[in-house]
Amino acid sequence: MKVLLFGDASNYHRALAEGLRELGHEVTVASDGSGWMNTERDIDISRTKGSILSGGLLWLKLQSLMMSRLRGYDIVHISNPIFVSQRPSRNAILFNQLKRYNGRIFLTVLGTDTPYIEMCVDPGSPCKYNEWMVNGSPTGYNIHKNDILQAWQRDPLKSHCEKIYSNVDGAVSVLYEYDIACRRILPDPKVAYAGIPIDTASIRKIDLPDNIKKVKLFLGMHRDRKLEKGTDRILVAAKRVVEKHPDKCTLDIVENIPYKEYLERLQHSHVVLDQLYSYTPATNALLAMAMGLNTVSGGEEEFYRFIQEDTLRPVINAVPDDDALVRILEEVVTHPELIKPRGAAGREFVVKHNDKMIVAKRFVDFWLRDVGEV
Repeated sequence: MKVLLFGDASNYHRALAEGLRELGHEVTVASDGSGWMNTERDIDISRTKGSILSGGLLWLKLQSLMMSRLRGYDIVHISNPIFVSQRPSRNAILFNQLKRYNGRIFLTVLGTDTPYIEMCVDPGSPCKYNEWMVNGSPTGYNIHKNDILQAWQRDPLKSHCEKIYSNVDGAVSVLYEYDIACRRILPDPKVAYAGIPIDTASIRKIDLPDNIKKVKLFLGMHRDRKLEKGTDRILVAAKRVVEKHPDKCTLDIVENIPYKEYLERLQHSHVVLDQLYSYTPATNALLAMAMGLNTVSGGEEEFYRFIQEDTLRPVINAVPDDDALVRILEEVVTHPELIKPRGAAGREFVVKHNDKMIVAKRFVDFWLRDVGEV
């Protein structure tokens, strides 16, 4: 099949493209490179920085591309209802054009949108915590970014999301939390869970020592997403642990560096501190696990049950409780003998559940479900 992956976040569509290509499909990725990460893409749809005309210039470019390189595909996947850096009305126009000039169009549920927000703030939400609410109380991110929360719950974003969800042929979720949100508004046959694709074959497993003298903690921070990911709180907890156990651990902090450089820095650590509010290990955590490193991230029991994993429990589950988080990190640095076997289990977990070929096949199986070949 000929496939267009439009938009990206955290390198998802690019990694998925590799798996689909190895399955024999022709794939084009059109994205802005996930912003500062500058990930690879076939068609660049970045806005020019620092120009008041950037929006208009990008729109003209997109309209030109629509007449040439963005048509004739069997399958189109957009990365979000706002899949390109334009206002909702223009995203709606692009969506209609993609639908007109191509075959079936799907949504890859990669990030925040109205259904996810409404699931997060619902008092009856099955997730007891997320980046917006913890046990019924607003988080720091909610307080400081309430305008974002409100924007997704009001027009034009709310109505735009409703139109996208009503007109896609289906949605593929990448996290447990996103899957729950999708199924609240779409019938089960129109939703599939795929997980996050990792190119495990290209990732060298790091041979951790049996006896780690000093545990190397690593925290990669996105300058604009500290409150969202909870890395502000993780940083405080990690510093407390290092101050308490300076002979047992060190902390390496990086912020907003290019993706390739980030991966290089990552490989010199033992334990990667990922994020606080997730039930599910996401891209950063899975990459570290594929390297055989330990990760402090989302690893709730609900997630393991969801993916039907009864044996492997490699994620050091982070919880949004500052004192508990300190105790969790202390447990890690005071029991370094567990790091190597936990790292091996993490690698096994990613190969089993998130290898790019496994994830790509889930996409293809969903596309072909009940419809035969496209």
